[in-house]
Amino acid sequence: MTTYILRRLLASLLILLGASFIVYLLIAYSGDPLAEIRSSNSPSKAAQMQQRTELLHLDVPPALRYFIWLGGAVKCVVPFAGQCDLGVTLQNQPVTAALSSAIPTTLQLVTTAALLAIVLGVTIGVITALRQYSTLDYGVTFVTFLFFSLPVFWVAVLLKEFGAIGFNDFLRDPFIGNATIVVIALVVGLLWTVIIAGPLKRRLLTFGTAFVVTAAVLYYLSVTRWFTTPSLGLVVIGVTGIAAAYGFTVLFAGLQNRKALYSSLISVAIGLVAYVALQPLLDKATLWLVVLLGVVAVGAGILVGYLMGGYDRGQSMKAAGLTSFAVAALVLLDRFMQAWPAYMDNPRIRNRPVATIGAETPGLEGDFWIQGLDKYTHLILPTIALILISLASYTRYSRASMLEVMGQDYVRTARAKGLSERVVVTRHAFRNAMIPLATIVAIDIGSLIGGAVITENVFSFKGMGQLFLTGLRNTDPNPVMGVFLVTGITAVMFNLLADLTYSALDPRVRVKA
Repeated sequence: MTTYILRRLLASLLILLGASFIVYLLIAYSGDPLAEIRSSNSPSKAAQMQQRTELLHLDVPPALRYFIWLGGAVKCVVPFAGQCDLGVTLQNQPVTAALSSAIPTTLQLVTTAALLAIVLGVTIGVITALRQYSTLDYGVTFVTFLFFSLPVFWVAVLLKEFGAIGFNDFLRDPFIGNATIVVIALVVGLLWTVIIAGPLKRRLLTFGTAFVVTAAVLYYLSVTRWFTTPSLGLVVIGVTGIAAAYGFTVLFAGLQNRKALYSSLISVAIGLVAYVALQPLLDKATLWLVVLLGVVAVGAGILVGYLMGGYDRGQSMKAAGLTSFAVAALVLLDRFMQAWPAYMDNPRIRNRPVATIGAETPGLEGDFWIQGLDKYTHLILPTIALILISLASYTRYSRASMLEVMGQDYVRTARAKGLSERVVVTRHAFRNAMIPLATIVAIDIGSLIGGAVITENVFSFKGMGQLFLTGLRNTDPNPVMGVFLVTGITAVMFNLLADLTYSALDPRVRVKA
């Protein structure tokens, strides 16, 4: 294993060296960093040109200048090699300082979009594979490829127009008209009719139930002006938690495993008690306190599943742990909702919370909840834009992989042995279907960072995308090479992780030197 990893790292290093050399030369020969000074009428033009020449080593040929940059870059990746030095920008700012402020913004955006795209894409792909050639399958295929074919900048503009401006205008007077309620309820009813398979009677019952429930919820939200003072409360958290308990039990254990079901329901009860007891502590929350409480919540669910025991203790632990995580997420969401009125009334927000530019509101003051709401409202639109363009690939690959696995002999053997469809899908098919996706995820992380260049530019995020574009426009190779180094190392590490994941997912695969 160690030899294999070292060989892969050595090969990746050689690839990075060759690619970085080519990229550096392309940038160096693409323009003149002194063009701005040459066209000026400043009396100190000659001194400025001399200063920039010395700053960027412009008196050295580009091929040799690359090795000057490489000498500083090596210190960033080799331990104990000295202080990291990626050069300076045209404004005499160290590239390391520019990256240190740009990387967190980009990672925050890309990580959120990647995780949601993977979870949603794989889930939808598996469901459509199990419902092959159904109306749901055709509908999902059409919608995903529709969004995949749209330019990201155009999707971003549409989101800014309708997702930000339109929704902010709605929040001035959050009243939903009867005609709008009926139309939305009809659409939701039709969607659930497509999702729920079965005979005509079952579909009609599904449509009627979904229509009535959706209309009632929308009417309640409109009458109570819920959007101005949103909250979930104990009832919604409890009902949703119970639904999650049943869902995770069905997925990981089956309802016949009563120990797993009871473990999940006990976890819901513990979460509701904690919701009331921890309110004073949450008023003084910090990021690390919230993370600690989340870890404790999941640990409590796993402990409940362990203590409940049963013929398969692992099933109870999985179901209870995931249920606890879902309830903790609902509690966290409710606490953010409690801070919503104060956030809306902030003079920096002026009742227009969904932002169209920037990663945060300048000069906004507030506690953890106010600052958190500000970050999330700025992330909503760019995250949706990135998800929409990457969702199709995950959906189609997971669908194709799942269909291939479901036709294998060992799946038919599992069914012939009398195993339930849940066990066949979750334990035999799903794990092997995820093997090809390991490569797709590794490649897509790099493409998401590349796609964030356009998205960051549209939404004015000061991340690596903006740093990269600014360097290209100004023929400034150092910041461009800094971004290239970060993305290149990220791609190498994720590809290595993908190879190692193969051996974890498939016991037939062994990583050898």
